[in-house]
Amino acid sequence: MGKVLAVLAAAALAAGFGGGAQAQQKLVVAGYGGSFEDIMRKDIFPPFGKQHGVELDYVAGNSTNTVARLQAQKSNQQIDVAIIDDGPMYQAIALGFCEPIKGLPADDIYPTARYKADKAVAIGLVATGIMYNKKVFDEKKWAPPTSWKDLKDPKYKKLLVIPPLNNTYGLHALVEYAREGGGGEKNIDPGFKTFKDEVGPNVLVYEPSPGKMTELFSSGQAVVSVWGSGRAKAFADTGFPVGFVYPKEGAYALLSSVCPVAKQKTNPLAQAFVNYLVTPEVQEKLATAYGYGPVNKKANVKDDERVPLPIGQRASDLIVIDWDTVNQNRDDWNRRWTREIER
Repeated sequence: MGKVLAVLAAAALAAGFGGGAQAQQKLVVAGYGGSFEDIMRKDIFPPFGKQHGVELDYVAGNSTNTVARLQAQKSNQQIDVAIIDDGPMYQAIALGFCEPIKGLPADDIYPTARYKADKAVAIGLVATGIMYNKKVFDEKKWAPPTSWKDLKDPKYKKLLVIPPLNNTYGLHALVEYAREGGGGEKNIDPGFKTFKDEVGPNVLVYEPSPGKMTELFSSGQAVVSVWGSGRAKAFADTGFPVGFVYPKEGAYALLSSVCPVAKQKTNPLAQAFVNYLVTPEVQEKLATAYGYGPVNKKANVKDDERVPLPIGQRASDLIVIDWDTVNQNRDDWNRRWTREIER
């Protein structure tokens, strides 16, 4: 009888380990939707999945959605790796959602890409600038935009699309107009005034969805927008006549960033996946497929004629906003935005 019990106990133990091992063979990654999700599923996931024998699940959403998910699941985190913009990433770190990255090849990563205590790392540099439809501009004999001020031009009435304030591109636009009006992150009032009086009348819709943004351009409803170099590059790769401008006052820096999620039972492959994303090979893929400026010095990246990439001097000239001030005020600004701008 004892022998039978021992065999049953051994079988149960093996089943337990098997279940645990099986549970570890799944990695849940949360990140942006649209063309970024396509690239992750098609180009980035398969080599890693094959090498580690792991199934990768993708949870799509913008950065604020992902931080909200992390907050909602904090007692039982489902996400293993979070890919979010720099502003929300600072919030995620402050809320304790990120654990330090181990094994980061520090010497190979540009200092601007690193976060304090390696709680996160950038996986790509994006420029927030102005995207436009070259074909329509040529037909109308309009000169390409060169300045943030151009978006106030009445000829763009109901042809302009800007993401809302809970999106980094929309936030960058608000900060730019605040600075133009003599304010900035510490005095945002001029930005709201400009949106209300001069930019807002031209806006067709404040659109957060990348898929919807490309639809609006494809259907001809929108011809100009505030958007990121990465998304503009992916859109150009579909064959759309995309123009992208680094405004003369300066384009804004967005660090697409990643962190392993802090949880009671961390998936050991989370650390491996984060390190994988900053390898020269993956950095080259993200630059080619998505237009990211690389964060690994060893990545060999060529510029793109249609959508100039944030590399070299263009990368150096990008404006970095004061995220500490922004994050202290962002909830208030979001409420005000809903009340005054997106009514």
